[in-house]
Amino acid sequence: MNALAATNRNFKLASRLLRLDSKLEKSLLIPFREIKVECSIPKDDGTLATYVGFRIQHDNARGPMKGGIRYHPEVNTDEVNALAQLMTWKTAVANIPYGGAKGGIGCDPAELSNSELERLTRVFTQKIHDLIGVQIDVPAPDMGTGPQTMAWILDEYSKFHGHSPAVVTGKPIELGGSLGRDAATGRGVLFATETLLNEHGKSISGQRFVIQGFGNVGSWAAQLISEKGGIVVAVSDITGAIKNSKGLDIPSLIKHSKEHKGVKGFHGGDPIDPKSIFSEDCDVLVPAALGGVINRENANDIKAKFIVEAANHPTDPEADEILKKKGVVILPDIFANSGGVTVSYFEWVQNIQGFMWDEEKVNNELKRYMTKGFKDVKEMCKTHDCDLRMGAFTLAVNRVARATVLRGWEA
Repeated sequence: MNALAATNRNFKLASRLLRLDSKLEKSLLIPFREIKVECSIPKDDGTLATYVGFRIQHDNARGPMKGGIRYHPEVNTDEVNALAQLMTWKTAVANIPYGGAKGGIGCDPAELSNSELERLTRVFTQKIHDLIGVQIDVPAPDMGTGPQTMAWILDEYSKFHGHSPAVVTGKPIELGGSLGRDAATGRGVLFATETLLNEHGKSISGQRFVIQGFGNVGSWAAQLISEKGGIVVAVSDITGAIKNSKGLDIPSLIKHSKEHKGVKGFHGGDPIDPKSIFSEDCDVLVPAALGGVINRENANDIKAKFIVEAANHPTDPEADEILKKKGVVILPDIFANSGGVTVSYFEWVQNIQGFMWDEEKVNNELKRYMTKGFKDVKEMCKTHDCDLRMGAFTLAVNRVARATVLRGWEA
């Protein structure tokens, strides 16, 4: 089942629990706007190259739409649609005043020079500048993009609308980016994991963790969990996987990963087959890479008691059912990895106020939002007698549906 089908399935299950009107359900499912634009740029060698850019704006009942822009060869409408819808539910669970959006350009950023990437970003911004904005739709970085990409969007957008730092988040600090943003998703995973374990009478200290994915989210999660006394026994990324049953030295591993562009070859652990990462003995499994990695083929092999979904859509619905029968507790992606968008909201707030926060305030506010979010999800679990995934989805769908009805959707 692909990401769009899985998201739609969870939405419909939540709608049934909430007994939503069928017309309202359909209204919430259909995107507010789908944008597809042609982006042609001169390449460094003088030839002309054409790419397709997308922006799907899913819902704006609760506020401006919010979501990343990714540069990847396989960007397509279905994927972007699923991720835009996921952002609607994620911002609603976090209770920040946004709706969901997502965008991207079908290109391979590794094959483009820095100047070509800048030209492509500026052309894309020229095509969509009237459809994004501080109170309309606020983009952010995603796969294949970063603070520099946001700086180019900010600059190009400001040519049309005046200086508007709040039009994008995830910017460089010098242009109004927020302190703490780089670590935000990983730190949110830490706070989410703490609340989950506390609910079960445990703490992070002494628990054994396996982390699949060692990019920004996985490496920050590993570092922060390790600092809290968690024992990270295995890690994998695109280059390979390593294991140390006594616990990996995370600061050394992060240094190695930066120097060698991956965890492969790290001497503080034994190399293992990356596919076996899910069957490693641990208390908490943290998938922090791609979607669909936990499926019916490997779900039965998972030994973890808890799964914290730091990635989007890492668990297939079939695997969900298998793990539920095994008694594995899954903390769903729309809550577990919402730290990034929550701190993006803080950045937007700071830009609008023209008053920047120190990092301690950012981190304290993030902890407050994540702790409150978990309590809200648990309340929905009790109300509807459901698991954490359905608790999060019913919480999100109910908030969006309520806002839609209050605004007069049938008028």
